[in-house]
Amino acid sequence: MSLEPFTARELRDAFSRFATGVTVVTTRAPSGPVGITANSFASVSLDPPLVLWQPARASGRFAPFTECKRFAIHVMGEGQHGVSQHFVREGAMPADTPWTEAEDGTPLLDDCLARFHCETYAVHDAGDHAIVVGRVLDAQHREGEPLVFAFGRYGVFSAH
Repeated sequence: MSLEPFTARELRDAFSRFATGVTVVTTRAPSGPVGITANSFASVSLDPPLVLWQPARASGRFAPFTECKRFAIHVMGEGQHGVSQHFVREGAMPADTPWTEAEDGTPLLDDCLARFHCETYAVHDAGDHAIVVGRVLDAQHREGEPLVFAFGRYGVFSAH
């Protein structure tokens, strides 16, 4: 390993060596339901129940997610790469993806591996991203294998 200066591409390639789960975050914007794919999700605390994720400032969907009061984080399962890929490109709910609304209007995707319905707890500046911390209001999950992202590609978890 070298200690010489690195390019943004080299940094991105190094980050890609860390396999992550895949999430889709949804909220209710003034224009309607909106979603975005994110792999920057982490649990923060059990008491109070907190999670975080990090939207990019360059995203056209940055404002709805950093200004909202409520949002939901959906952990994608094996076979849901199409849903994830849709929200990489655009924010509108796809017609072929089943979803419902929470009582507060938050869009909730059906059949995800896990779902965290949250209220915004804090938003912190983090360079070209923001750190959005959510207080979990409700958590649900089902059995299944997670969708994984590494080396710029989708895959599945394999236990050895």
